Amino acid sequence: MNGPGSFTARIREIRDEASGVKSFALEAVDGTALPIWSSGAHIDLALAPGLNRQYSICGDPSDPTCVRFAVLREPESRGGSRHLHEQLRVGDEVQVLAIRNNFGLVDARLTLLVAGGIGVTPLLAMAREMERTGRAWRMLYGGRSRASMAFLPELEGYGDKVTVRPQDEFGLLDLAGFLGSAEPGKVAYCCGPEPLIAAVEAHCAGWPEDQLQIERFRPKDVEPHQADAAFEVELRRSGLTLTVPPGRSIADVLEDANIIIPRSCNEGTCGTCLTRVIEGLPDHRDSFLRPKQRAKNNAIMVCCSRSLTPRLVLDV
Repeated sequence: MNGPGSFTARIREIRDEASGVKSFALEAVDGTALPIWSSGAHIDLALAPGLNRQYSICGDPSDPTCVRFAVLREPESRGGSRHLHEQLRVGDEVQVLAIRNNFGLVDARLTLLVAGGIGVTPLLAMAREMERTGRAWRMLYGGRSRASMAFLPELEGYGDKVTVRPQDEFGLLDLAGFLGSAEPGKVAYCCGPEPLIAAVEAHCAGWPEDQLQIERFRPKDVEPHQADAAFEVELRRSGLTLTVPPGRSIADVLEDANIIIPRSCNEGTCGTCLTRVIEGLPDHRDSFLRPKQRAKNNAIMVCCSRSLTPRLVLDV
């Protein structure tokens, strides 16, 4: 479903950035300026019928004519990375559904960036922005090997602000040494594979939640849920009450009633469909909300989460 922010783009350039990693630069087909975006943003693409994917943007937001993202060719690709790496060529057109940002920079005295593999993409854009605006930052960047790590020439140009640690040379990242302890004004960002994110979350378990920002590319493993049961969802502002049956999401049922809540990943990782809860108890099944956010039970990811109570009232 194309929204008001969608547009057709053309592939301007494809570059090999590392072993198995290509970057793709897009421009608007009609030559107009692209939507304004900021570091941490991701782009939603409709690559083919039924093949919508989201990729973090690694380009320069000061260039209104081009947006660049990088993609790792996944051995067990669900179709997106294989399609981009094997089928798309310079000059091909793709449909951009939206450019969104749920991982933006916050004000901080010191920003620490922890990147793992292709997770460097949104953090590269952040590093550029902070360097340009004179903010204090440092990055710890790990990967399997130097050959697999994208954007090394640019990052190494930042000198000792960036610590590059390929696993085949240095072993696991020294997260404790890099992150240290919680301090006022210090914020850490992490993007990468789930084991890295879990290790960072464990190290920062005692930190205030707003001092650790996480972006996942895949949902984290969760304990099995009980069998789905039907429940009612009341849309307070819309004056509608709908039934959500087993096997369908809240977002699906709302769209049947022509109530559109923007969504992107459909698996609870990106934060796009976050919706305020007025009454009821959500059954959180996402990988976006942090533990303290979940405990408040005042928001729900309608693409994947359900209800623990027979009725859920949403601010929709």
